[in-house]
Amino acid sequence: MNTELDTPPHADGYLLLFRGSPWDHRDYSAEEIQQIMDGVTAWFEKLQLEGKGGSGHPLMERAMVVSGEGGRSVTDGPFPEAKEAIGGYVVLNVNSMEEAVAVARSNPMLKYGLVTEVREIASDCPSMYRLRQKLACAAA
Repeated sequence: MNTELDTPPHADGYLLLFRGSPWDHRDYSAEEIQQIMDGVTAWFEKLQLEGKGGSGHPLMERAMVVSGEGGRSVTDGPFPEAKEAIGGYVVLNVNSMEEAVAVARSNPMLKYGLVTEVREIASDCPSMYRLRQKLACAAA
């Protein structure tokens, strides 16, 4: 019996995707900027100290979108001013969606327009699992 066919994907971690607003384009005083930067740094340091923070990186604003069979379409975008543009990510070391959401809710950047998407990291590709199941049923 192939356990790859029998074991459905499950949550194997949690990811925070940061979708931004151009908060850094606003007119803040030097003191406000320092407070914002200190708050973000303290948040990340706290996650590390608690053992909840895993790998993560900010992303550059330049992006290319590849689509279509053979990648025939390559276009600029998404653009940083777009609400759906992803500005960075963090992989969390937490045990549940609820705990991941609690971490996301504690991000000090939320008050500046940051939107955080919390996603489960799959142990296996759900689409590939479903296709393997279809193949197994067709062969039976």
